[in-house]
Amino acid sequence: MHIHILGICGTFMGSMAVLAKELGHHVTGSDANVYPPMSTQLEAQGIELTQGYDPAQLDPAPDLVVIGNAMSRGNPAVEYVLNKGLPYVSGPQWLADHVLQGRWVLAVAGTHGKTTTSSMLAWVLEHAGMSPGFLIGGVPQNFSVSARLGGTPFFVIEADEYDSAFFDKRSKFVHYRPRTAILNNLEFDHADIFPDLPAIERQFHHLVRTIPSEGLVIHPTTEPALQRVIEMGCWTPVQTTGAGGQWQVKLLKDDGSEFEVMFEGQPQGIVEWDMTGQHNVANALATLAAARHVGVVPSMGIAALSAFKSVKRRMEKVAEVRGITIYDDFAHHPTAIATTLDGLRKRIGDAPLIAIIEPRSNSMKLGAHRDGLPESVADADQVIWYAPANLGWDLAATAALCTVPSIVSDSLEGIIERVKSQAQPGTHVVIMSNGGFGGLHGKLAEALK
Repeated sequence: MHIHILGICGTFMGSMAVLAKELGHHVTGSDANVYPPMSTQLEAQGIELTQGYDPAQLDPAPDLVVIGNAMSRGNPAVEYVLNKGLPYVSGPQWLADHVLQGRWVLAVAGTHGKTTTSSMLAWVLEHAGMSPGFLIGGVPQNFSVSARLGGTPFFVIEADEYDSAFFDKRSKFVHYRPRTAILNNLEFDHADIFPDLPAIERQFHHLVRTIPSEGLVIHPTTEPALQRVIEMGCWTPVQTTGAGGQWQVKLLKDDGSEFEVMFEGQPQGIVEWDMTGQHNVANALATLAAARHVGVVPSMGIAALSAFKSVKRRMEKVAEVRGITIYDDFAHHPTAIATTLDGLRKRIGDAPLIAIIEPRSNSMKLGAHRDGLPESVADADQVIWYAPANLGWDLAATAALCTVPSIVSDSLEGIIERVKSQAQPGTHVVIMSNGGFGGLHGKLAEALK
């Protein structure tokens, strides 16, 4: 079958393309922006990519068009599909019908940490010899691909609350029907599609309604929004993590790189790994709980976590030039920015730390998170904010509220010059964006030489 995917370079759609190819379909796709890491992964799989949405790419007509949730009415390819009556479906629906049917699905949902936790969980099952399938919104370095079918009934999926398509406004995760569900955390996000936090809680409740009574729901004790979701109705056993929960930790190092795991008051073993930050410790606890549900004993899960490598673009060290270390990070929400900088600060001590932040997500562009931004960067020594041309609010006014030195730049060249003038050997530079940031990482590394 020839499947053509509109919006193929999104992390979800690109991963879905890999699975369709593995099932034996002829897969092609297009996107407005074809850029790594997804474009390189797709080309390596032999999937033909087209830049842009010219309807000519749909002639001759494919057997099925999968339409990504970034596509809207008015897009030339979408209009062609509708006018010609071509068969079309959303990505989550296709996945549910052709990959997840009849499998033991382990879903990881939440505002933050979905990609990292899904990667941890897939790796723990792999390490235990369970050969899981997975679909992850990033490239886990333990696997070097973002999706595969796997060799057993187990399938780990990053379960996103974003909508499914322009014709299906349900959250993607409602399609997945998990047996094991991690609800990591819940804050307001996706201001382009949700009016407020209760609207997102309602979608999480729809997810909880699909989990069987023989399944398991895992969530931290520290998230009031998730508590409200459970109180709306839950027909499934629940395990909790963190203070007062069944799963707890004793931190052995402040930066989260070493900790002891406790289950129901009993020590299970010690995780020593390259990750930092309290958020990753919380991700690890949820992972161990989910893995135990499918038969992986905690001691085996702990051994796997100690060999876990992070996900590309999650505090990924991309260069070290003249003693200056450059990291690439996906953080694009004040909470994620704060927890990431906190973890790095605890690891590097008093070393100089420069944060470069692009407010690029739809919620950021709408200004939904601007009030939380000044506080989120408190662990940096200085911050450079990038002001893209289409930002609809006053970034300079927000930068002025920061407690650390902050400047706003409207060009990559300006950012590079600022870093060159400030960074000394021993400085750590974190670049935070949920996009390609114009290749800033490579350009900065080159300029520092």
